[in-house]
Amino acid sequence: MAGRLIQIVVVLARFGAGLAFAVIMAAVLVQVVGRIYGSSPVWTEELTRYALLYMVAFGAGLAFRTGDLVNVDVISESLPGRLPWALRLFSAIATGGLALYLLPHAWKYVAIGKMQTAPAMGIRMDFVHLTVWLMLAGLALFAVLRVIGMLAGADDGTPHIAEEEE
Repeated sequence: MAGRLIQIVVVLARFGAGLAFAVIMAAVLVQVVGRIYGSSPVWTEELTRYALLYMVAFGAGLAFRTGDLVNVDVISESLPGRLPWALRLFSAIATGGLALYLLPHAWKYVAIGKMQTAPAMGIRMDFVHLTVWLMLAGLALFAVLRVIGMLAGADDGTPHIAEEEE
């Protein structure tokens, strides 16, 4: 049951990151075509920036899961015995703890955006500020799942590499 839930979260995060990337491609295409014909819409640059924020927000947890975030493990993985496992556990606890601590503060940041609008697109900025909260929630979720898996013995804390990369 837990494995199925994790798969659903991974698929949703991949879909969100992919959709944001598609929006970036479409906005850049509109901008390039507009420049060819003499005038590109003002909103394309702003939309590209916001889509990039959403792509990072959805992708941060996935990057933690796959080990694509900055990870200096040259020294830790060469240590003897269970020390590498203990360092991976500490790292996951620290990452999850920091993200969980920052979540309510990020929500206050989201709430501030209700009073602001984007200059070119006119959308409320809380939709843009939500990316900070989503990123922290994704990091917290995948870090907590790693800690639980490690403590339960179902996971050794090493990154989960996607099947297509193996």
